[in-house]
Amino acid sequence: MTTNTTIGGSGTTVSQTLLDTMNGTNKASSSTSSTSSTSSTSGTSATDLQNTFLQLLVAQLKNQDPTNPMDSSQMTSQLAQINTVSGISQLNTTLTSLATQMSAGQQSQAALLIGSTVLAPGSSVTVASGKASSFGVQLANSVGDLQVVVKNSAGQIVNTIDLGKQSAGTIPVGWTPTDSKGNTLPDGTYTISAVGTINGQQATATTLAGATVQSVVQQSNGTPGLVLSNGTTVGLTSVAAIL
Repeated sequence: MTTNTTIGGSGTTVSQTLLDTMNGTNKASSSTSSTSSTSSTSGTSATDLQNTFLQLLVAQLKNQDPTNPMDSSQMTSQLAQINTVSGISQLNTTLTSLATQMSAGQQSQAALLIGSTVLAPGSSVTVASGKASSFGVQLANSVGDLQVVVKNSAGQIVNTIDLGKQSAGTIPVGWTPTDSKGNTLPDGTYTISAVGTINGQQATATTLAGATVQSVVQQSNGTPGLVLSNGTTVGLTSVAAIL
């Protein structure tokens, strides 16, 4: 049963549940009390606490001693803290909704790439009918010299492509599949690696393999993934170029 407590000489009453909530003493009367009955008599959300605080604040203001009034700065500070908690909760809800909408938008954008050829991190080049699949290099910094080393399935170097001085960014490479002597290379899968130099020091260079986007899937982190014709799946942000 809910009881009331009288505050001050004017007879203003405040429910015991209200006082217990503000004092943090609203507990079940025994260990066998159900959680549902406890939650029904006391709200714990920011809005519930704010409403409870305001009710108690009004009761205190009505019954304060005129010669020794309450410290308004402390009350304002407590109310501001409750408003901050409520605002953070609403912000989290808004950000979650926004993230969901952005994810859906990314899925739609990724679907537009189906059938397109893209450059994504990879080290394989396919040669068929005398033509090589697209590939490229991504540089974090400008380099004085950039070379792409091509190896066959046996791991032997068959050619070294000298691209010279290159600026930072994505560099698509067009290559006729021949060896270092100009002989046409047989069909098959070749491996590429890139080496860049800055003032004689080796620089970071990432090789990019060209492939066709076959489908779009949702990855474990919720972001869209592109399923490529070379058998790999890459994130939408990993695409360095669309050819």
